[in-house]
Amino acid sequence: MSYERFQERPAPPPFDLRARLGQYWLLVRGDRPIGTLLLLWPTWWALWLAADGLPPWHLLAIFTAGVWLTRSAGCVINDYADRWLDPHVERTRDRPLASGAVGGREALAVFAVLMLVAFGLVLLTNRLTVLLSVVGVVLAASYPYLKRYTYFPQVYLGIAFGWGIPMAFAAVQGTVPALAWLLLLANVLWATAYDTWYAMVDRDDDLKVGAKSTAILFGDADLAAQALLYVATFATLALVGTRADLGPWFFGGLGVAAACVAWEFWICRRRERGPCFRAFLHNNWVGAAVFAGIALALWFGRAGVHGA
Repeated sequence: MSYERFQERPAPPPFDLRARLGQYWLLVRGDRPIGTLLLLWPTWWALWLAADGLPPWHLLAIFTAGVWLTRSAGCVINDYADRWLDPHVERTRDRPLASGAVGGREALAVFAVLMLVAFGLVLLTNRLTVLLSVVGVVLAASYPYLKRYTYFPQVYLGIAFGWGIPMAFAAVQGTVPALAWLLLLANVLWATAYDTWYAMVDRDDDLKVGAKSTAILFGDADLAAQALLYVATFATLALVGTRADLGPWFFGGLGVAAACVAWEFWICRRRERGPCFRAFLHNNWVGAAVFAGIALALWFGRAGVHGA
């Protein structure tokens, strides 16, 4: 009888490598590149400013690949930390860890592989950059846990997403000047603002499960707080442009970025989930406009100097 019952048990499904890789691709948000772009723009800002123009190709390749790897690893550790929360949030309940398609230990293994490859790339730079990368690992690994204990995970995200800035200056110049820290401050303000749009999407679900965010902290004053954050972002970026003597091309880029932000406030004026999520996504163009301003200012400004 027991033998018959054993025979009736269904056989485990065959291992499907393609399906497994597909789940890993979803786990690292390969289908959603917005996070990579929001991390890439400030890294490129720093590389171009540190190099006073087009950076060395090998550093550009290392940092661009490193952005994808660290962002992917950040997504994995974020989902691992949020596996208690994501099943209760409408937007995240189908993620691989939340749905059970990928196990916790499996996710940690993916995180470790991504970070090891990223660290291998950093080893191709100098000692200061390697030392700074250790801080970056700590920031990436600890960020997801802050939403349980503080209302400011968005601020910490800005530091983690902007840590490529001092690393880029260290890799290019061998030092981290004051301009790099000022640029990092601008990124912290910007990331806090755009991630607050994101937090406004999940605010009702976060309140139910006890998670914290700036959107919950700001409450009904969220749009006013957002306005202050963006004003502070542009003021800090303007100070960066002044100290780096970037000129009108850069400030033109800032003007385009400010117009993008104005559109975000217009669509989010009723605080609806869909428009708030679109505003978050739209910050890709804010970062791109700032980068275009930096690149054009350095290109035409230096061309003018050399042609004089």
